[in-house]
Amino acid sequence: MSSHDTHHAPPPRPRVWSGVERALAAVGISGKALVITAPAIWLTVFFLVPLAVVFGISLTIKQFGRPPYTPLLTNEEGTVQLTLHLNNYLRLFTDQLYVAAYLNSAKIAFISTVITLLIGYPMAYVIGRAPDQWRNILLMLVILPFWTSFLLRVYALSGFMRGNGVINQFLALFGIEPLVMMQTDFAVYVGIVYTYLPFMILPLYTNLVKLDGTLLEASADLGARPVRTFLSITLPLSMPGILAGSMLVFIPAIGEFVIPALLGGPGTLMIGRVLWDEFFANTNWPRAAAVAIAMLVVVVIPVMLLQRAQDAMRDKEQAS
Repeated sequence: MSSHDTHHAPPPRPRVWSGVERALAAVGISGKALVITAPAIWLTVFFLVPLAVVFGISLTIKQFGRPPYTPLLTNEEGTVQLTLHLNNYLRLFTDQLYVAAYLNSAKIAFISTVITLLIGYPMAYVIGRAPDQWRNILLMLVILPFWTSFLLRVYALSGFMRGNGVINQFLALFGIEPLVMMQTDFAVYVGIVYTYLPFMILPLYTNLVKLDGTLLEASADLGARPVRTFLSITLPLSMPGILAGSMLVFIPAIGEFVIPALLGGPGTLMIGRVLWDEFFANTNWPRAAAVAIAMLVVVVIPVMLLQRAQDAMRDKEQAS
């Protein structure tokens, strides 16, 4: 054996790991199955089981008592009967309140996602193309808001936008009339964009930082203008980051409750507030559970579309 082969020979496995592998193989468990088991148990206990409980409650009707809903299974004279009520789901499609709440939530989440993308894309591009000594500092400034309480940041925004807040006090120095910003959709948009902006920047940064600079140089050498280079090279190559960042903003924004409750007005109707009112104010657990399940379905659809788009882009890259 040559010295070159000896240098690149893999190190021997520790006896402890070999013994563990033999023990797992003896009971029919592979290393891959062992790695998958832990997250599978976690998802089952903390997601699938609560989801099944909520779905079961959504198929009951409200009653006065504890629990405040009728049982799914009843036992009368030794006969077990399963009773399912679909009235809660039918009410979601026939009651104008729920339809308007879902549509308004989707509208606010979509507009907030577009605004976040327009603001976050240039920031992510600058960070991705910045020198190495500045890149970590800029990333830290993006992540820094995560170290502060979410509720505290929303309250800070209300301090800026209220009638006697910082913005209106500054405008008063120039004789400008105070602006009405609190309890409006504008305040909700500002709160969502400000809060979820890092969720847009980070996926875009991870995509743009891997952009090959030689492609941009080749485009410039061929006489392409910067706008043409961006539309032909940078934007298509950054589509995975755009899709990932958009989903990370849109999905939590559509079910947002704290920001509309603190910054929005009575006319700012979002599904998160409706869910809160049904559960706590009206004590209608079955209706609230149906609202939650329907909202989950609304959220899952964009995720499925995102996965399909990513698979199509991956197949296109492999084919090329």
